[in-house]
Amino acid sequence: MFEQELSQLEKQYLLRRFMVVESYDGPRITVKGRNLLLMCSNDYLGLSGHPSLKEAAVKAMEHYGFGSGASRLISGTSVLHEELEKRISVFKGTESALLFNSGYAANTGIIPAIAGDGDVILSDSLNHASIIDGCRLSRANVVVYPHKDVDFLESTLKKIRNAKRTLIVTDGVFSMDGDIAPLPELVMLAEKYGVILMVDDAHATGVIGKTGRGTAEHFGLSGRVHIQMGTLGKALGSFGAYAAGNRDVIEYLMNRTRNFIYSTALPPAVCAASLAAFDIIEREPELLKTLWKNRERLVHGLAVLGAVTGVSETPIIPVMLGESEKAMRASGRLFDYGIYATAVRPPSVPEGAARIRATVTAAHSSDDIDTALAVFGRLKQEGYL
Repeated sequence: MFEQELSQLEKQYLLRRFMVVESYDGPRITVKGRNLLLMCSNDYLGLSGHPSLKEAAVKAMEHYGFGSGASRLISGTSVLHEELEKRISVFKGTESALLFNSGYAANTGIIPAIAGDGDVILSDSLNHASIIDGCRLSRANVVVYPHKDVDFLESTLKKIRNAKRTLIVTDGVFSMDGDIAPLPELVMLAEKYGVILMVDDAHATGVIGKTGRGTAEHFGLSGRVHIQMGTLGKALGSFGAYAAGNRDVIEYLMNRTRNFIYSTALPPAVCAASLAAFDIIEREPELLKTLWKNRERLVHGLAVLGAVTGVSETPIIPVMLGESEKAMRASGRLFDYGIYATAVRPPSVPEGAARIRATVTAAHSSDDIDTALAVFGRLKQEGYL
């Protein structure tokens, strides 16, 4: 039944296949017996293999076992779930927080809980797929505004009549281009028109802001974003996601979000690892400085090579190549030269905007960055850049 469609995807260089990783060692992985430099991970602070996370998880398993056994509202809530939610709310500067099992589960649950029939959602055109799907599930009237176009957004807000609720939802850091949402303008519009503002800080948590607290801290707007969603599986090196906001919002989400109510809770050991990650972020601020130093080193080197990195402002650095075939072949050549960096193609990005989505982490050394640049230099000589 699906053979023809799969064949067509392969002809268009859009077929996805797994690359199985046999081992991890910091920013290096083993694939097919080869040691490769990993340049496409979201483990921005290099915490996923940190000894403190491993130790915390093992201790929690010895005490609680592994699985939670039920949803949070049945019997799955442990002391560690509550402790982690309190820690997140302090970190994000909010009254309360609620855990979810993934960023995708959070967005596809929170958005339909907040907005439904008779409501309006205003969503940035480059928002993550989980936001898009959350909007579709909501059954609200969804207006997709041009990327970061606050003038269009305001003109739309002026026209809204008789909506019960209006929600503006945006990525904090956009996951494919690495640019940052215009949060000051979005906050101003939300306050001016009395609407709800939700920010997905999946790629901002632990990454931007003076202490890594995300987009609101980056712009000095803590306390002025109604719902901050974020993940624990990227810069924090653990797993899961959260919503942070005032106490009433979080209690409402706990009672109305189907993805939360009907999901088995995160294992306590995962919560313990996340708590250990917050400890590291707070006691080792140099990790964030190293991340940004590595980011600047890679961006500068790519600019010298003449690579097009678009509008990136963060450790997400797209090397724009255009067509899917070219991106796939470039990814293959990177692999040949010892670099693992995947090609990102439609539908993850628009047609004609395929790329190598390079990322840096605090675990990369200066030599690692220079090695990657040397390989991109070879790709330039071969006509890819």
